[in-house]
Amino acid sequence: MDCQYMVDRLVVWVKEQVTAAGCKGVVLGMSGGLDSSVVAVLCRRAFPENMLGIIMPCYSCGEDAEHALAVAGRFSIPTRMVALDSVFDTLLEVLAGDDVGSAPGKMARSNLKVRLRMLPLYYFANRLGYAVVGSSNRCELAIGYFTKYGDGGVDIMPLGNLVKEQVRELARFLDIPQPIIDKPPSAGLWPGQTDEGEMGISYQALDCYLLTGEAPEGLRKKIEARMAANAHKRLPPPVAVF
Repeated sequence: MDCQYMVDRLVVWVKEQVTAAGCKGVVLGMSGGLDSSVVAVLCRRAFPENMLGIIMPCYSCGEDAEHALAVAGRFSIPTRMVALDSVFDTLLEVLAGDDVGSAPGKMARSNLKVRLRMLPLYYFANRLGYAVVGSSNRCELAIGYFTKYGDGGVDIMPLGNLVKEQVRELARFLDIPQPIIDKPPSAGLWPGQTDEGEMGISYQALDCYLLTGEAPEGLRKKIEARMAANAHKRLPPPVAVF
């Protein structure tokens, strides 16, 4: 991949999309992960005077905020810290009932965290006249590894056609701090959680399948089953036709 060409193309694309929407800048969540760090640097180039990164810890690993701040410092990105721990606790107190230990309860709590992060992004976007930029990549979108109306609730997704290794290539080219490039991808939903562990599929295998259509038979069936089961996440809500 020609990284310089891709960076230039994506920066222009972000500018065009945001301007066409009548917005004057961008806001995005900075998780300290690979994808959001790459998006943050692209947005910094697209809107150097009109961007805001929001760091939103919610019982998160302290290293995540440190990594987000390291990116912000290296690339002069303005940020706001919005801690969501107490908001999350309050909602759980109201909502959780007696199912806090169940598997569905764990998934509901995890999705609640992700959906909470959407709220500050749109709050600041509304206040500033900005667009909300998401950091989902092609692998995550393909198999539905994102939360509907959470990290999927954004205005534009610059990385949506890049597989994970392509995002990693851009990160190296953009001089993202090496510890961010090297650490296991994680949504920070619970201690020790990793994307690949939760998906049950490696990014390397997903990259290969999406770029070539090739995968061992069992893995191919697993990937395609995930794609089919989560197809609804990639579509607008169905509207009844009369």
